[in-house]
Amino acid sequence: MDQRKPTSFEMNYNKSFAVSRRSFLQKAGLTGLALPLAGHQLFSNNTTSLSSPAPFISTNTIRMHKVAVFSKALQWTELNQMADMVAESGIDGLDLTVRPGGHVEPERVKDDLPKIAEAMKKVGKEIVMMTTAIGGADEPYTKDILTTARQLGIGFYRMNWYSYDKLQSIDDNLQAFVKRMAALAEMNKASNIKAGYQNHAGTGFGSPVWDLVQVLRQVNSPWVGSQYDIRHAVVEGANSWPLGFDQVQPFINTIVMKDFYWSKNNGKWSVTNVPLGEGMVDFKAYKDKVATLSPVLPITIHQEYDLGGAEHGNRKANITEAQMLAAMKKDLAFVKNNI
Repeated sequence: MDQRKPTSFEMNYNKSFAVSRRSFLQKAGLTGLALPLAGHQLFSNNTTSLSSPAPFISTNTIRMHKVAVFSKALQWTELNQMADMVAESGIDGLDLTVRPGGHVEPERVKDDLPKIAEAMKKVGKEIVMMTTAIGGADEPYTKDILTTARQLGIGFYRMNWYSYDKLQSIDDNLQAFVKRMAALAEMNKASNIKAGYQNHAGTGFGSPVWDLVQVLRQVNSPWVGSQYDIRHAVVEGANSWPLGFDQVQPFINTIVMKDFYWSKNNGKWSVTNVPLGEGMVDFKAYKDKVATLSPVLPITIHQEYDLGGAEHGNRKANITEAQMLAAMKKDLAFVKNNI
């Protein structure tokens, strides 16, 4: 007999479904604050050549982006609680953490991912995309994650970051990354899902953006692209980020929304994450750039500013449901008005 102890996910899941679903709206007392998104169309499965820029979309065009919230900041909630909050916020769905320490542990993906998808479906929402630790096609749980995602109709995921081998040249590193991404692209194609590589501030692959562009040009596949992060792009190129955007633009398949400013503490400069619109990112200029992308491109909101520890993915956070919901609605309103 299997004596395995239930995971925290299973306990929360069973607890959530053991009782009648409460009305989150009544509990939070936030009637009238919802900011529903209307008229969103389904993702387009059409692919275009990555060697040529995407067609220009007029800024007067009605934007049809799907907006997800990064579930990292909701890992302190129960399953139905999270689904209710997403539904009440007006956000389209989740950018779900399917990685070690996330909502779904990779080894549990076949069991837990469908459960979360079903909970979202019950409130009229979906898993818009996933954030994973997938770095290659040959890793232990890559096939399980992608196969399960295909069965559920999930069309996008963020892949893991690559690190430079300092014992090899930059060019040799890039060629190794090309091989890994090309193999992953083939598996993505079979699973009808697109990977996005996030540019992240620092010294890793993709930080300066130009290196990512070189690799994506050689891979030349619509199944692996860029998850463009404006916050990290501005950290690394305060004034030059538009040049990097223009280079990677043909490959962008998802974008991240977040903000920051530089602060000095004890004589040392560091990045302070803040709510959208309160930092250094020039969203007016960024809006013009995003207007050149597909109108059905998915957007993920990353809430990395102070949320009582929720922003770090803590299982216990010093924040109420009402406070978290208010933050979600505020961020969604900013995205709708500025993208």
